[in-house]
Amino acid sequence: MSRRSALLNLWKEDLLSLLRLTIEREGDKLLEVSRRCIECLKGGGKLLIFGNGGSAADAQHVAAEFVNRFRMERTPLPAIALTTDTSILTSIGNDYDFVEIFSKQVRALARPVDMVLGISTSGNSPNVIKALDEARTIGAFTVLLAGEGGKGHSGTYDVVISVPSSDTPRIQEVHLFLEHTFCDLVERSYFGEDGNG
Repeated sequence: MSRRSALLNLWKEDLLSLLRLTIEREGDKLLEVSRRCIECLKGGGKLLIFGNGGSAADAQHVAAEFVNRFRMERTPLPAIALTTDTSILTSIGNDYDFVEIFSKQVRALARPVDMVLGISTSGNSPNVIKALDEARTIGAFTVLLAGEGGKGHSGTYDVVISVPSSDTPRIQEVHLFLEHTFCDLVERSYFGEDGNG
């Protein structure tokens, strides 16, 4: 076996092991978040979602799956990625501080009926934490999707889902699986298998 093949197998086994461990430890929390998101949507709420870098891309990805579709033809679901409006992001970053870029948007947009989901591989991104704190003050349902560093926020937010790793690429890969599973659970439960609800 070549060195590259050995590395590929090692990465595959690392990812599969981490995925299994995450589902064992955090699967019930993901089911709870999906159930609470459906309650939020049925109550007239929306999903607000955000993160930095790769997590910002994840936020936009999830919002697109809600507003457009995941697997089935159905009506749109209300979701907003707070990572997309460059004028808002840069004006807040310039006039105030980068730490405020999500929290000011949460203050403007979030309501108690909403779900606010922050994504941070470290679990400690200051702008993500500040926005979740703002959402908690408003009374929205708060969710942190993180790596193992996020465990310290258990009890602070309504749900903290922590991938038990400090390896950023592996955390991001597991986050994508969890995000897709979340979208699938919400879509199937909200609309039924045929998309008609």
